[in-house]
Amino acid sequence: MADFYAILGIERTASAEDLKQAYRRLAMQYHPDKNGGSKEAEDKFKELSEAYDVLRDPQKRAAYDRYGEAGLRGGGGGGQGGFHHVDLSEALNIFMRDFGLGDMFAQAGGQRQSGPRAGADIKIDLHLTMAEVAMGANKTVKVKLLDPCERCAGSGAESGTKPKRCTTCAGVGEVRRSQRSFFGQFVSVAPCPTCSGEGVMISSPCKSCRGEGRQRGDHTIPIEVPAGVATGQYMHMRGVGNAGTRAGPRGDILVMFDVDEDDRFERDGEDLFTEVLVSFPQAVKGADVEVPGVLGPISLRIPAGTQSGQLFQVRGRGLPRVNASGTGDMHVRVQVWVPTDLTADAAKAVELLGPLLGPVPERREKGFWQKMKEALGA
Repeated sequence: MADFYAILGIERTASAEDLKQAYRRLAMQYHPDKNGGSKEAEDKFKELSEAYDVLRDPQKRAAYDRYGEAGLRGGGGGGQGGFHHVDLSEALNIFMRDFGLGDMFAQAGGQRQSGPRAGADIKIDLHLTMAEVAMGANKTVKVKLLDPCERCAGSGAESGTKPKRCTTCAGVGEVRRSQRSFFGQFVSVAPCPTCSGEGVMISSPCKSCRGEGRQRGDHTIPIEVPAGVATGQYMHMRGVGNAGTRAGPRGDILVMFDVDEDDRFERDGEDLFTEVLVSFPQAVKGADVEVPGVLGPISLRIPAGTQSGQLFQVRGRGLPRVNASGTGDMHVRVQVWVPTDLTADAAKAVELLGPLLGPVPERREKGFWQKMKEALGA
């Protein structure tokens, strides 16, 4: 298991500012744009960004400090859910989110890409039932997306005309300003205000899209939900979002999962916890009882002498492990039901039974909550 602190070269007591400075320094060193497409540098950049993204979030950092990566996976041991190893696109987004383009331009003298640009990503919240989590599901959602304009094929220019190079930025799409200070020369980079960073100007805009090159359209998006997902986890659907400007590629869709609560269960990762009531005779003599399950009732044999609060484990009757083999377990707490409204005959029978059972022994076994903590690994 990776040590996020070691990856960033900081102590576990490092402050938020120390964390940010360490990541910025190393990310600049291993940024793909500065290493000529080196696979080793790219892998290191992804590793750094993943570690920083977890440790910058106080809740995720607390879960990681206590449980490691297991604390970040779908609720286990106080996890935040949704943790996965980031790809290059996500790593770049993490870097750009906190540091922006200026860092790269000022130090590397790079240029912003003009012309066609990828469309913006969109986020979809998808509600799921516990049964859909158990089985996986094929869902569809209706969304409005930006599509290339059919009249101008996404160029934004009326037929027979062509976009012209922007004279303000000379087609680069950005304007750069240098400033000298006591600390040295600083270079600020900003999108060109004349062409909005596109590098071209349209003299005769398309009459259908008014020069935008895109129009909104209705789409039905199929989503194949893997079994075992949890609230807060998400799925990245690449290249199916909004169309880019000037016939640029489509962005992505981020599907955020929101699992409806089921009052019958408490969930801990792929394990489920439930409670079942049994009568006094069933607890004393043993019985086959019916336990609620996500996909239908589960038969559980409780042995004679079962105590109220006793915890049983039914292997393989929890939820699937997301994107992995295996299934979690169902943990059943047995609660002995005590009637509160007895008939005269029933009250008499209980009174006669009491002396036959003998005195109540002192408590020597672990309590329910202690057993629950041990089951959860706390």
